[in-house]
This record gives sequence, structure tokens and C-alpha cells, in this order.
Amino acid sequence: MSFFELKHTDLNSSARAGIVHTDHGDIRTPIFMPVGTVGTVKGVQRRELEEDIKAQIILGNTYHLYLRPGTAILRQAGGLHRFEGWTRPILTDSGGYQVFSLAGIRKMKEEGVTFSSHIDGRKLFFSPENVMDIEREIGADIMMAFDECTPGTADYRYAKESMERTHRWLDRCIARFDSTEGIYGYQQHLFPIVQGCVYPDLRQEAAKRLRDLDRDGYAIGGLAVGEPEEKMYEMIEVVNDILPENKPRYLMGVGTPWNILQAIERGVDMFDCVMPTRNGRNGMIFTQNGVMNMRNKKWESDFGELDPSGTSFVDHQYSRAYVRHLIHSDEMLGLEILSIHNLAFYLWLVGEARQHIIEGDFKVWKENMMQRITTRL
Repeated sequence: MSFFELKHTDLNSSARAGIVHTDHGDIRTPIFMPVGTVGTVKGVQRRELEEDIKAQIILGNTYHLYLRPGTAILRQAGGLHRFEGWTRPILTDSGGYQVFSLAGIRKMKEEGVTFSSHIDGRKLFFSPENVMDIEREIGADIMMAFDECTPGTADYRYAKESMERTHRWLDRCIARFDSTEGIYGYQQHLFPIVQGCVYPDLRQEAAKRLRDLDRDGYAIGGLAVGEPEEKMYEMIEVVNDILPENKPRYLMGVGTPWNILQAIERGVDMFDCVMPTRNGRNGMIFTQNGVMNMRNKKWESDFGELDPSGTSFVDHQYSRAYVRHLIHSDEMLGLEILSIHNLAFYLWLVGEARQHIIEGDFKVWKENMMQRITTRL
């Protein structure tokens, strides 16, 4: 059985529905992957991930897990799956985003990147080779290649140099990955990452080079990092016109529900973002009828459900007024409720997208849904 089965393609767009097969279970695409940076999705228990949110796959972050608890502990535990008790697939980022986000405390050379730990200041070194080793020890089903995430505002010269460095690092990642085996008895898969900033010719060059490597899947990185949304959509189209149709496409770190629908229309299969939980912890939720700031006074005496439009993502007994009270009282339950709600909404949204792709009316459904979910309530 192949790693990815493409089941349906929308007649009026590039939207796709497929199945990713891993040794920890199948993933039905398009899919949103909750972010569990340090081995946990913030504020959400495993039972809630499985039963309420219905997550099919979650993420871990190589950089953060390397710092804490460390690969020695993870290896003793039998890998991240056993350490956190998660039996479904896991994807790990490579730490490349930290090359971008921790610019003030890192030095980048051809050999790799030297970091200062944000925890205790000790020096760390990431190279393509040791990142592959770390991801092997973590035990993710899907591993990301080590790359440099170029800022969306980078000039052409820097973007090209960065892309070329990413490609040289990728060659080293592939060599290390192909010369080693998984530690825990199941198959792991390596995704290269398409970079190139906002420059179509660079994105084309990167996509063609990576396509010819014929790996199990491909990630699109370096978007939603400062560039306009329309430029992001343009780059997705440029890349997906080149990447093979029979391999899954993963758009890294994106984004809002409307970003996701726009990207699905352009042929993306997999998504992740911290927005559902981060926004939930700040009192903002996404619903089928629009975006709500639960801190607003207008919800103070509103005893209706959080999302009364037919699909309840948390217990019906949690009214808007009650959740607003929890948020203003700094009660952890309020943050948990909103995090669960947002994640469940995201999973519901991509599930609905999949169903409408299969039924053949995705384009009409998507246009209607875009008008609803972008409303500010």
C-alpha cells in the first residue's frame, strides 16, 4: 500500500481528498493537526483530543523536545508516542522555524546552527545530521527536513541564498535519513520543505528540485511569516502546480480557518497552527457564524450556546455568559473550554471540506462558508 492515496479531486478547483497511511493509523485529508510542541497540546487532555476534538495526528517540536525532556528520556520511554500515551500518528517539525524565530540568539553557518537555549542559555548545535538523529529518537511518523525559514520580507538575494542553503542541508538530511533506521520498530517518513520566500521563480526552482527527489510527501514552508495573504495564496498555487499529485502536501504553520479553506482550494492536504489554542487562551473563538471575542461585555448576560449553529464542540451547558465569566476570572477551565472548542471547530471544518470535495460541491460550500466564518460577531 502506498503512503498516500488520492481519492477525490474537486471538479471546479484543485481541492483534494485522500488518505495518508502510517504505521500508527490512517489520516484522512484534508486534515488539521493540533500542535503539541513539548509533548502536549496546551490545556487539552488526551481523551479530549481523541473523543471530543477527534484529532487524527498531532505535532511535536524537535527543538523544544530536545531541550525538555531530552532525547535520553524519550528513548527510555520508547519514543514520544509512549511518553505521552498517544497511539495515533505524530509529525515533528525540524527546528528550522527556530532558525527564523530565535534570530537574536543563534548563529548560522554552512555546518548548521548554534543556538542559545531559551531555558538556561546553554549552547546548542543543530545540523542536518543530528536533527535527523533527534527526530529518529523522538519517533515521529513524519519527520521534517532541517531548513531555514526565510522571513516573508527578505530581499531576493537573501531568499535565494537561504533557499540554496536549505537544499544543501536537505541533501545531508536525506543521506542521514536513508542511512539509518527507525528505533522503535515502525516506519518513519521524511518530508522536504519548499522554500523561496515570495519569489515565484525561487518557489518554482525549489518545487522542481524537491519533486525530482521523489520523497513520500512535501511541505511548503516560509509562508505566513510577514507576507500579505494574497502573496501566500499565489505561492501555494505556484508550488502545487509543480509538486506531484500523488504525494501529500503540507502547508506549515497556517493559519486562520479562512486561510485553510483557501489553501484547500489550491490543493493543500495537511495543516497545523497554534492559532486555535493560542486564540482560545486569549478569549477568542471561531464559530460557524463568525469570530467571537469572549471578553466583550455583549456576552455578559448571553446564556446561549457558544456555537448554536447545529454543531456543538463543547458541552451544551457552557453558555457564553458562563465562559465569559471564567475568562474574566482567569479560571483555567475557561481557557480549556475555548481551546477544545477551537480545535474541534478546525477539525470539523476540514472534515466538512473533505465531505464536500467527495460530494462534488466544494466550491459552492466553500464560498458560503467563507462569508460566514469571517464575520466578526
